[in-house]
Amino acid sequence: MPFHTDFLHLPYTPDLTESGVALALRSLAYSYEREGRSPYGRLRRMVANVAVELAFRRHLTQENVPFDVKASTPFTDHERFDVVLKGHRCDLKSFLISHREQITGIRQNPAVLLDAPALVPSDSHAGDGHSYDDIYLFAFMNGLVAASQSDLQKAIAKKQPHYLVHVPPMTWRRPLHWKPLGKLTLKSESAEVLTVEINGQDEARKMKRRVVNIPPEVKTYVDDDPFYSITSLHVHRVPEARVGIRCEAIKDALIIQPHEWGNIWVYGMDIFMVGYATYEEMSQRSTLLQAGSRTFQYERTHVKNLALAVSKLKPIKRLLNSAQ
Repeated sequence: MPFHTDFLHLPYTPDLTESGVALALRSLAYSYEREGRSPYGRLRRMVANVAVELAFRRHLTQENVPFDVKASTPFTDHERFDVVLKGHRCDLKSFLISHREQITGIRQNPAVLLDAPALVPSDSHAGDGHSYDDIYLFAFMNGLVAASQSDLQKAIAKKQPHYLVHVPPMTWRRPLHWKPLGKLTLKSESAEVLTVEINGQDEARKMKRRVVNIPPEVKTYVDDDPFYSITSLHVHRVPEARVGIRCEAIKDALIIQPHEWGNIWVYGMDIFMVGYATYEEMSQRSTLLQAGSRTFQYERTHVKNLALAVSKLKPIKRLLNSAQ
């Protein structure tokens, strides 16, 4: 049985969050939300996942552990790449821990993670593109979020970083007909000039970005080099009033209330790489956990998962030693 001393403890730096935000926003061009689910929680989890992946790669480089990167298996995640160690594709599953009590408990005694389940969604495990000797790596990341409006205001008051986005409905993000949206008309009811960053795609589905300064109560137009979709809007401060955007191709205007900007910044603290299992081992030794289950890392799981206790994983350091 592995001990918590076998965990790989990685430091956290803010540039990991910055990279996570950039990739999370790009994912909006091809991702879907489940019915009734807010996109902002998923975006924060993706920010954390990317941060863990980059921290792991940084560690491999610093320790001179040879590795390659290959495009991830799921065809929808064309922005993602897996680490390959000694010919084994590594699928990194990381879990964001954002409750203060849990974070304190883990930092005081990392051994509490030994009883936590290492989870793999059963549908992705059963999907195509796997090899029996693929490796699942598991990690837990301590990091606070400022998701509520009150927590966001506290973070701003303390001059903490934040990243405010609004995710439009699917009619804007993935229009049924791939054609120019036409002239964009933006208007802000704020008392001061508001700077808005528009993110979307061009005709070739490449990411496209435009920064617009909107004077108070004055219509501002963007009609050159048209967008074909708009995946997110970003502001540097919380607008005190509504922001509207209209286009020629979509009948209903997009009206954004002040509380409809989500903060997707993750205030990372540290990362624990807790162990690994091969694809075959996960198939043979795990148990099936039904959707709706309460686990150490989730108040309620949303999908069926394969579950294996962290205490039954192989030590991550053994894998890295063999790769060297």
